[in-house]
Amino acid sequence: MSIESVSAAPALDASSRFQARRVGQILRLALAGIALSVAHHAIAQNWRTVGIFLLGAMGLLLSLALLRRNRPQAATSLMLAVLTVMMLTFVWLNQGLRDPAVLALPGILVFAAMLGARRLFVSLLLIMLLALAGLTLANVQGWHVNQIKPVRLSSLIDIAAILSVIGFAVWLMAGDLRRALRRLESENQQVRLSQGRIEYLAHHDALTGLPNRVLARERFAQTIALAERAQTEAALLFLDLDNFKTINDSLGHAAGDELLRQASRRLSQWVRSSDTVCRQGGDEFLVILGGMPDGDAIADVAVKLTQLLTDPYKLGGLDVTVTSSIGIALFPEDGADFDTLLKKADMAMYRAKESGRNAFRFFDTEMNSSVVEHLHLISGMRQALASQEFTLHYQPQFDLASGAVVGAEALLRWRHPELGLIPPGKFIPVAEKSGLIIDIGAWVLQEACRQGMAWQAQGLGELLLSVNLSPVQFRRGDIERVVLNALDESGLPAGHLDLEMTESLLIDDSSQLSELLTRLRALGLSFSIDDFGTGYSNLGYLKRFEVERLKIDQSFIRRLTEQPHDEAIVRAIIQMAHSLKLTTVAEGIEDAATLARLRELGCDRGQGFYWSPALPAEEFAAYVRAQRQSAGLAAGAQPA
Repeated sequence: MSIESVSAAPALDASSRFQARRVGQILRLALAGIALSVAHHAIAQNWRTVGIFLLGAMGLLLSLALLRRNRPQAATSLMLAVLTVMMLTFVWLNQGLRDPAVLALPGILVFAAMLGARRLFVSLLLIMLLALAGLTLANVQGWHVNQIKPVRLSSLIDIAAILSVIGFAVWLMAGDLRRALRRLESENQQVRLSQGRIEYLAHHDALTGLPNRVLARERFAQTIALAERAQTEAALLFLDLDNFKTINDSLGHAAGDELLRQASRRLSQWVRSSDTVCRQGGDEFLVILGGMPDGDAIADVAVKLTQLLTDPYKLGGLDVTVTSSIGIALFPEDGADFDTLLKKADMAMYRAKESGRNAFRFFDTEMNSSVVEHLHLISGMRQALASQEFTLHYQPQFDLASGAVVGAEALLRWRHPELGLIPPGKFIPVAEKSGLIIDIGAWVLQEACRQGMAWQAQGLGELLLSVNLSPVQFRRGDIERVVLNALDESGLPAGHLDLEMTESLLIDDSSQLSELLTRLRALGLSFSIDDFGTGYSNLGYLKRFEVERLKIDQSFIRRLTEQPHDEAIVRAIIQMAHSLKLTTVAEGIEDAATLARLRELGCDRGQGFYWSPALPAEEFAAYVRAQRQSAGLAAGAQPA
């Protein structure tokens, strides 16, 4: 270890540096006062007093040395001890309790209180009291009698030196106290401002400055209390900006925030002072209306709000138009508390969106029943997966030229233990909205592949199995992994599986979907577009995605022989498909006349009730065997 590291002074924090500075100033003042007194008493040849002062100066110089070594506490203690001993010595040797040195003792205690620890202060106070008490006792008993000297110029000089040193030091420390008090007051003011800001943010939205949901609850309680007293209507309006995500995605979040601020200003400036506009979160707002005469007046407000928010917004130099959907719940008809009305207004708002957006809807009990049914279906589907309540039925697909069964479409069925058979059109949309379609769709693929392999083992030949896929499975699920797992676990060749997709999926997700379909097609899978003709049919995505089949929607097939327009559409689809070397499949063939006309138009395949509805797996196998036997087409099939 080096000498430098041993002698290095420890670093001081800010508080210790401040104390060291003040102690240094007081030491210099004291030494200056001692120098003045020494000079005065040397002239008067009062050598004893000079000696005491010089000894005291040596002690104070030692304190300065400690201060330079960054030991302010030790320097402070030594300084106060030296001053105390020096002053008490003068008191004892000179005029006792009447000596000018007594004036220094309160100042020393002030220094101890301001600069030292509590123990040092108490110790010095006790020493002073004991010394003065002992001196008093000695004078009373006659053991030591202090002589009272007449007042001279030297007395004034001593008193002036003591008062000057003590006064200036006290003035310095009083200035420190004043500055500390000012800082404390400033910090308290900042704390009060911060508390006010925190209180404001606890009840207001940081982006728009509107009341938030917490304050909305309080304002609503006040509104319904006034409505009850005045026997008037109150309403909670749940407002949502339509397609707000598009603004965020296309123009950026800064533009989205500015849109929210502009919308909040419009709402705040338009409503009455007695009403409240709150930001619920995201692009959702609440409007609390009180003192309304009836529902018609509330409807008028909703109409004006939708019109108000439809006016173009200036965003980065662009005029952007955004509509809104509003749900309305009334007090007391729809509920008596904030949470109940908020939930019902939310339901009504979604009903407004379902009806086409840019509209408003009042809550009604049918909405609540629909929501309850929706929740029951979700719960039931979770249980159905675990309890194997789902089954697959298979509708045969025929080659229209030969009349042979060439494949089957797998259709999902749900037989509820209490409700019986639930139509797919009722539970599949709910499964898509809730995300359960991902797990259900995975089960459908696994079961269809397993069944296709079982039919091959039974001698039914190589049937093409068509399985419908939901757009949700592509957007939120790992469809590639699910398909590969289903093929691997069942052993079904990929060429025997056909995946059916909707036109909307091809339009909405072209970039990622193209890569995915390319990878799956490389395995041997084929793809069909389901319900073709009802969406945005165009040649562009047919060429880009290279599908194999177009399934003509049954709405055209069922009226084929009755409506010339439907026949024209079907003819156009078939001609377009053949020009692109695609196979056409007609859905919903229900009579011989329709079948005959489709053959004339050149349609390749078909399915429908003309032949058979969707059948359970065992019945489907028996149906295929019966068809082949009746047509005299064994086609490699052997009796099971």
